[in-house]
Amino acid sequence: MIGPGKAIDTERYFVICSNVIGGCTGSTGPSSINPDTGKPYGSDFPIITIPDMVNAQRYLVDMLGIEKLLCVLGGSMGGMQTLQWIVSYPERVRSAIPIATTMKHSPQQIALDEVGRQSIIGDANWRGGDYYGQSLPAKGLAVARMVGHITYMSDISMNEKFGRRTRKPTKDSSKFEPVFEVEKYLEYRGDDFVKRFDANSYLYITKAMDYFDLLDSKSLSDVFKGVRAKVMVIAFKSDWLYPSYQSKEIVKACKLSGVETTYCEVSSSYGHDAFLLRVDEETHLIKHFLNSVQNGNNSKGTLVHEARAQNNR
Repeated sequence: MIGPGKAIDTERYFVICSNVIGGCTGSTGPSSINPDTGKPYGSDFPIITIPDMVNAQRYLVDMLGIEKLLCVLGGSMGGMQTLQWIVSYPERVRSAIPIATTMKHSPQQIALDEVGRQSIIGDANWRGGDYYGQSLPAKGLAVARMVGHITYMSDISMNEKFGRRTRKPTKDSSKFEPVFEVEKYLEYRGDDFVKRFDANSYLYITKAMDYFDLLDSKSLSDVFKGVRAKVMVIAFKSDWLYPSYQSKEIVKACKLSGVETTYCEVSSSYGHDAFLLRVDEETHLIKHFLNSVQNGNNSKGTLVHEARAQNNR
């Protein structure tokens, strides 16, 4: 989706993509070294929120000398950050594309996250979050990822991909060894995730998503009051983790606040994963939307800010 000639064309746009705080691949997180102790933060790392992530990104944008962003976009938790950007810094965002996301987690979404967290916390190797330099809570994190991955797919996509195909068990197989293709796939996904992700980050990031509540007792007509960005909301019909009704609620809130908003619901059997897979449809929508944003406002000030961004490439 990002690159020369793609939806987010790097020959036209200066692209900023930072890792979130609380993560484990660049920005400060629980596996980072605490300067006060010389050891990883572990469970001493503070609870972080989606607004915290966005505030950190705002500092990054300030450091780059960029006064206004042409567009903020992202899917799932990235969509939450997108919504937070236009609410927290309405004067600094010209447009926004929240994809397959929500203004707040439902009880079902929180429950699914909690199952993953309990799997990690219940692993004997978690040790209250202070496992660095020792055996990792690999089994707990792998199961959490397996549960998560189930929610990213749909009944149709799982049937098309796996059906009820099985593998012949070996003579040394236990009674409960995975034999169905779908079981082996989930086992592979879980084991692979453990190699590249930190269990504590999983806990902190899912908690940040669960705490996210853009409504926060506000009425729908007040959520996006003062927002100046042009918004395009994208949802996918088979997404049962972030169902389209949540995207429609975002659209309704935008409309009630007088925000110019477009809603696009894409047909797909991929479930929540569709936002990572339906590239052609999203490319068409995003290219057209970004062109309309640029053509709709050609003020000298905006062009200066865009040129300044290019100079920081």
